[in-house]
Amino acid sequence: MNRTVKCDLYRYLNQEYSFTVFLRGLRIPGFRYTYFLRMASRKKKGSFSWIFLRLLLRRYSYRFGFQIPYNARIGEGFYIGHSGTVIVNEQAVIGKNCNISPGVTIGQTNRGAKAGTPVIGDCVWMGTNSVIVGGITIGTDVMIAPGAFVNFDVPDHSIVIGNPGKIISRARATEGYIEFVRPE
Repeated sequence: MNRTVKCDLYRYLNQEYSFTVFLRGLRIPGFRYTYFLRMASRKKKGSFSWIFLRLLLRRYSYRFGFQIPYNARIGEGFYIGHSGTVIVNEQAVIGKNCNISPGVTIGQTNRGAKAGTPVIGDCVWMGTNSVIVGGITIGTDVMIAPGAFVNFDVPDHSIVIGNPGKIISRARATEGYIEFVRPE
């Protein structure tokens, strides 16, 4: 088992890896989807195992509502809070130890000064129904409140609230929200 999957599992169960902990983790929809997503990203495109994993991901996508492409760049310790629609553009970058809630959209803007997809830093908590779009950068230790619309750069140690989004600077913005981070 590689470090990335162990970090993902730790975020869900707050326990070090063992085979029984892994089996318990597979019962959690967010971990199950993330695990097979990571397995598909490591397989050779077009191989039998890659095709099988892609079909499995499609099934889980319909079942749980997650639309996260296998080739999205997602750091270790990724946590999907609950089943529900989660949409991530395949070119988006998500850092380590990030939480994503139902209804979140991380998408692309095709025109204007902020054309492109978001780059999200480490320890970012994205609340229910938040929308993050455009060629923007979200810093480290950022909390994006439920329902926030973010189409602008966000500095480290901030909270974003509202639509249109408003930045509030706060040290340890995600304290109590990002939990069970695996020690280095």
